[in-house]
Amino acid sequence: KARMLRKIQLCLCFCFISGILYEISLLSSCFFSYVPMSKHFLTPEQVLNLGKSIIFLETTERLEPPPLVSCSVESAARIYQDRPIILFMKGLTNDTALDLNSSYAAFSLLSSMKNVFIFPLQMETVFQETPLLPWYNQVDPEQEKNWVHVSSDASRLALIWKYGGIYMDTDVISIRPIPEESFLAAQKSRFSSNGIFGFPAHHKFIWDCMENFVLKYNGNIWGNQGPFLMTRMLKSICNLTDFKGTEDHSCQNISFLNPQRFYPIPYPAWSRYYQVWDKSPSFNHSYALHLWNFMNNNRKVVVAGSNTLAEKLYKAYCPTTYQDLIQNAKLRDFT
Repeated sequence: KARMLRKIQLCLCFCFISGILYEISLLSSCFFSYVPMSKHFLTPEQVLNLGKSIIFLETTERLEPPPLVSCSVESAARIYQDRPIILFMKGLTNDTALDLNSSYAAFSLLSSMKNVFIFPLQMETVFQETPLLPWYNQVDPEQEKNWVHVSSDASRLALIWKYGGIYMDTDVISIRPIPEESFLAAQKSRFSSNGIFGFPAHHKFIWDCMENFVLKYNGNIWGNQGPFLMTRMLKSICNLTDFKGTEDHSCQNISFLNPQRFYPIPYPAWSRYYQVWDKSPSFNHSYALHLWNFMNNNRKVVVAGSNTLAEKLYKAYCPTTYQDLIQNAKLRDFT
């Protein structure tokens, strides 16, 4: 009897532990089936610790995401339905009263998506336990002409190092899942972007990037802490060669993805996104499209009925943004 009782106890214990492990494995997928309001009680750490987050940053003070930002976040939420999509906003504080009924249309739109989370960007907290904290405590943002970009460059490194996942600029429209876990995006042969990259938590390459960020810091040179940083760190460990065709490169378990994956339209031709094409490209070799908003000095926007390439992308990959922020805005203006 004692032996039988012992077996029953072991069996029950095994079932209990198996149940816990099963619940953990289902956490992220089950989590997103909850009603939207339940997620408002979660902290950034709780969401980030779910793993494999898609992270966006807004390092200006604005609280109303423009349509392109909304489209970027919505497209990621649709492509990665089982992953948390997080938009960190510097202008948002813990005391800011913004919810689903906010007067900010884009904020309400994004907040209503079940796997989208919007949190304040608290840089001092983000930089804790990284090489970037001493730099942040010493730098004077008022004296930095590129502070919006520099602070974004630093924040994305710290967040990906701490929690892992994928970072994307807010002018990147997702069109299909990225199959890689550790990757950099080639903007062109032998030159890496930092507008989109992904790594597991505590990856040595990202830690080395943060150390080099501080060591080689020069806020007066645009991109020195961004794409130039990623490129020089990649070159320090890899022998980069030119791309031929649509193949990707790999070095030390880091995938260096072909420019076609995210930059099929290079930055000198950025305005083509806002032009009408006789035949729209298929983008069959792309995972996402970078719309080069930094180059958009004339502030070209998507206009309903214009039939531009960008409008077609909005309709296909962020239809809610297109309907609510583009079509409804045109209707309001007409009225």
